[in-house]
Amino acid sequence: MSATYNRFAGKNLDRLTALSDGVFAFAMTLLVLDLRPPDLGVVPTETGLLGALHAILPNFGTYLMSFMTLGIFWIGQQTQLNSFERSDRNLSWIHIMFLLGVATLPFSTALLAKYSMLRTALLIYWLNILYLGVVLFISWHYVSAKNLWRPDCSVEMRNAQRRRIVVAQALYAAGAALCFWNTYISIAAIFLLQAYYAIAPRLGRWTEKL
Repeated sequence: MSATYNRFAGKNLDRLTALSDGVFAFAMTLLVLDLRPPDLGVVPTETGLLGALHAILPNFGTYLMSFMTLGIFWIGQQTQLNSFERSDRNLSWIHIMFLLGVATLPFSTALLAKYSMLRTALLIYWLNILYLGVVLFISWHYVSAKNLWRPDCSVEMRNAQRRRIVVAQALYAAGAALCFWNTYISIAAIFLLQAYYAIAPRLGRWTEKL
C-alpha cells in the first residue's frame, strides 16, 4: 500500500512552487514587522528622532541583508524547480524541509539585529544560511540520482547549479568565520556577498563561475 501511495504522492511541481512562493512571501513580510518606529515620548523632537533612528540603524542593515538572502534562495529554489521534469514524495519533503529554513530566517535575523555584537547570534544566522544551502544541495543530488531533470536541462546547467551552491556556501562560511575577529566585520562581509549575488556583476572569468 505504501509503495503504491509513494508512486503518485507529491508529484505536482506547481503546487510545490505555490507553497514555496507563499512561505517566502510570509517570511519577507515578517522581516519588516521588526522595523518599528521609535518611541520619542510625549514631546518628540527632530534631534530625538534622528538619534533614535541612528540607534536602530543596524536593524535596517540586517533586514536588508536577510531580504536579499531570501531573494537569493528564492531564485535558487525556483531555478531548481524549473529544471525538474517531475517531482515525487521524497523530493517534495526535501523542499518542505527547505521551507523550514526559510520560515526560521526572521527569527535568526531578529536575533542578529538585537545582539549583533555577540558571536553566537552571528553563528546562528550563518547556520540558518548553511541549512538552506545544504538542503538545496541535497535536492540537487537527489534529482541527479533519480534522473528527474528536464530533458532540456543540460549537464552544464546542472553543474552550474551545484557549483553556485558550493561556492556560495564556502564564501558564507569564510564571512562567518570573521566573527572570531570582529562580528561587525563579519556582518559586513556577508552583506557584501549578498549584494554581489543579488546584483550579479560580471567582473571577469572567475566571477562568472560563481
